[in-house]
Amino acid sequence: MDQLSEEVRQESPWTMMFADDIVICSESREQVEVCAGEKRNENTTTSARISACLADISSWMTAHQLKLNPSKTELLIIPGDPSPAQDLAISLSNSMISPTASARNLGVTMDNQLSFSSHVTNVTRSCRFLLYNIRRIRPFLSTQATQVLVQSLVISRLDYCNSFLAGLPLNTIRPLQMIQNAAARLVFNLPKFSHTTPLLRSLHWLPVAARIRFKTLMLAYKAKNEPAPSYLKALVTSRTAPRLLRSTSTARLVPPSLREKVVV
Repeated sequence: MDQLSEEVRQESPWTMMFADDIVICSESREQVEVCAGEKRNENTTTSARISACLADISSWMTAHQLKLNPSKTELLIIPGDPSPAQDLAISLSNSMISPTASARNLGVTMDNQLSFSSHVTNVTRSCRFLLYNIRRIRPFLSTQATQVLVQSLVISRLDYCNSFLAGLPLNTIRPLQMIQNAAARLVFNLPKFSHTTPLLRSLHWLPVAARIRFKTLMLAYKAKNEPAPSYLKALVTSRTAPRLLRSTSTARLVPPSLREKVVV
């Protein structure tokens, strides 16, 4: 597997490999630097690079009695600006893979606009199903047992990869807050329209928006002060003032650049 990782990273250094998932990322910086008339040629270059990575993976898997599943291979293009639809396509096992509007990776559904509306919808649906099943056995559970069950099955899903939702409008994450409110009412076995603020305070549960902010701050702190992957440390830069200011001791960070880039 280490040999495969080195071969693939020669074509795409942002490749991520997991137990049963391989994510190939390519940042097409040339699309940002050249004029619009040359974008088609660069799309072809990016397509060739990704196709070469997939060919290397397929050859390695064939040599080790494995097989790459083309039906589960997805191509997601995230444009850096509201440009027209990309005509990029990659080839795999004599078949062409066209861009898709959304793709699922490690339980997170990402869409090509990074709105994460599909992810919020999926999480909300699964949590509602879990709350429904817990509600059916609620008469046989104590308050403490219900709290443990809800936290392990429902709240954990709300917290999973919630840092992706940082910066989204409140109306996007509102369905997740409604799930948390329903979970709090279920713990105390209260009616549907009961006020949830004192319930959340009693359970020591931060609201969803605050949980997202807390997770983001925790990741930034760990990336700055503790051993962290190099690709995370590169995103965190301490702010240095040109002169001595009162904010020098606050350990502020440099905001990330918002220059438009195209990520494939």
